[in-house]
Amino acid sequence: MNFFRSNLLSPHSSSSSSSTEEEILIWKILITHDPDGRRLDSELLLHITEDIMFYANQSEELVADQRQVADQRHVAMGNNTISNLEVVGSDELLGNTINKISHEITSKCSGEEDINKRVMILFDLLGKYTWDAKLAIVLSAFALSYGEFWLIMQLNPTNPLAALLAMLKQFPTVLFSSLKLRFKALNLLVNAMVDVAKCVIKFEGLPFEDIKPDNDDVERTKSQIYLATYWVIRSTLVCSCQTKDLVAIKQEYSNSTATAVWELSSLLHGMTIIYNRTRSQFDTCHHQIGTKVHHKLLNLFKETHIDNQEVFRILFALKDDLPFKDCSSQAKIGISELKDKVVILLISKAELLPLEQILLLLQQTYDHSLHKKLEGSYAILWVPVSSSNTWTEAEEENFNFLSSIFPWYSIRRLRLLSSAFIKYIKEEWSFKGEPIMVVLDSRGIVTNMNAFDMVFIWGARAFPFSTEREKELWEQQHWTMQLVAGEFDPLLTLWVEQGRNIFFYGGDNLDWIRELNSKIKEITSEGVQLEIVYVGTRNPNEQLRDIISCFNKEKLSGYLSLTKVYFFWTRLDSMKRSKLRFNQNMADTDSILKEVEKLLSNDYNGKNWVLVGKGSTTEITSIEGRKFKECLDRFSKWREDVGKFGFVEALRSFLDPLAYVGSCPQPSVVPYEEGLLEGDVYCKHCKRPKEKFVVYKCDGM
Repeated sequence: MNFFRSNLLSPHSSSSSSSTEEEILIWKILITHDPDGRRLDSELLLHITEDIMFYANQSEELVADQRQVADQRHVAMGNNTISNLEVVGSDELLGNTINKISHEITSKCSGEEDINKRVMILFDLLGKYTWDAKLAIVLSAFALSYGEFWLIMQLNPTNPLAALLAMLKQFPTVLFSSLKLRFKALNLLVNAMVDVAKCVIKFEGLPFEDIKPDNDDVERTKSQIYLATYWVIRSTLVCSCQTKDLVAIKQEYSNSTATAVWELSSLLHGMTIIYNRTRSQFDTCHHQIGTKVHHKLLNLFKETHIDNQEVFRILFALKDDLPFKDCSSQAKIGISELKDKVVILLISKAELLPLEQILLLLQQTYDHSLHKKLEGSYAILWVPVSSSNTWTEAEEENFNFLSSIFPWYSIRRLRLLSSAFIKYIKEEWSFKGEPIMVVLDSRGIVTNMNAFDMVFIWGARAFPFSTEREKELWEQQHWTMQLVAGEFDPLLTLWVEQGRNIFFYGGDNLDWIRELNSKIKEITSEGVQLEIVYVGTRNPNEQLRDIISCFNKEKLSGYLSLTKVYFFWTRLDSMKRSKLRFNQNMADTDSILKEVEKLLSNDYNGKNWVLVGKGSTTEITSIEGRKFKECLDRFSKWREDVGKFGFVEALRSFLDPLAYVGSCPQPSVVPYEEGLLEGDVYCKHCKRPKEKFVVYKCDGM
């Protein structure tokens, strides 16, 4: 049947009379359009429709490598299945709506005079939906029947149930070459309709309420969308009838087949014209809005806001009122969830971070001892940014997996970000592919361009994660074992709190490690308290794995797991970077930076080293491995000082006795306490015994 023998214009009409016909058609369409606020994720529904068409089009030619591609497409959808789709603001289930439309599409396929009426009936049924939702529902309704046909056809040769169903439905048992030509034309047309629908979805997602492009361009685009919607729905009816006509085909070639291919090809030509017009109009509006959004972004962080809602609305909610999801529950959330919170934007590629860095980030935030106290005060929001203009299947798969296993928030869809915001991230926030953590305070002001280092160093103690807080933390910080050990290991944290002597050592010389352990056992057997921990090397490799395996076999000292070895060295790297940012001009005089660089340098040069400290005090010293071994060999010469000054200070005194010669750098008077007269009291600075004096104080003072 020829659907073009009607009084209505064809999609590629260009005569002057067609303009009036278009206006009449648009008027009829708009009469049916009465949206009531219901919302549908049209992009996701269309994506599912595309996947159905993809699987169906493979037919019997679905070879091994194509199956793998199909499986990847299925995995890339992740949790975005039909069960996650719902129509917000409507009591009717989406599945019921799709079935109703599918029935209307497939119920009648005869009579040229009926085609326009049937299109308008569908418009009436979809009157409460937006334009993008109308198209997504109609195309999914067609995919429902088309997918059923091909599912039976694909299973027919091997599945008895499919064979029986094909028999009852009188489907062709063999696909003649002419039928293949017919299906090729049909598939090309469906792909063109999907392209038009994507264009409409993008237009409907433009933020017209916030950003106003030229009104004439908007009106022209809307008129084009009304016509595009009409022709997509009409073409869907044609495709459905073409599929249904297969039942009547009994021979390889017939005039009806030639007519069908011609009709589909003609519709394809018209649909291509419609797509080009719609895309051109959309591009005009999109460019205008993109330019205005970019200018708005440039001024957004210079303005004063009472809270962060305006900022997050411009950054994320121009296309979607629920732009985020809670990764742990998959619940959709809006920008109001971030109100009055410090928000850390974790900006990265879809791969996020190396696994060890993810674990360290979790340890320093959600698993930190202060997390419960600070819960509700800050939030981490993952913002994946593609390295190119399009997202690959692998990137989608990574995003769907990673955004379902971590406790932070994430954008809900990869394509949610506007091109203007992506440009801003790359140009203004200098995102080059390496992950960054941009911090916005409760008013939406950027307070830190990259908080990664301070989070790795101090974890939740760094709240509110601003550069001012980072500077403040360094001003309060001393070089202590507490800083080096951090809080990523509960046992180390306990030892620090108890003020124990902690002994870190590193290197990859197994002979030296064995000798050191042997000597340490001799010393601790004499009652000296030492908590000994091997921290490996900066770059964990197979050699380090072999060394650690020897610790259990030979009952050597305690050691960090490979993951915690990574934590230890990553934090040292972060300390160095953070210090250099704040004290670049004073690097030569910064004692903490010097000590950090010494440890990193020892490791870089393949040297064995030792770091000994006492709890959270400033009693801490680092020594090259060979030199420390020599000190232990001569332990008998400074054993007495351990009882007087403690292990760390006794070691320092033995290593540098001249440091305690001359006047005391910080002379002080210690008030009397009961028991002090029974033994000597030693100065903590110069390590010499203090002189005893009797002081009388007047009661009248």
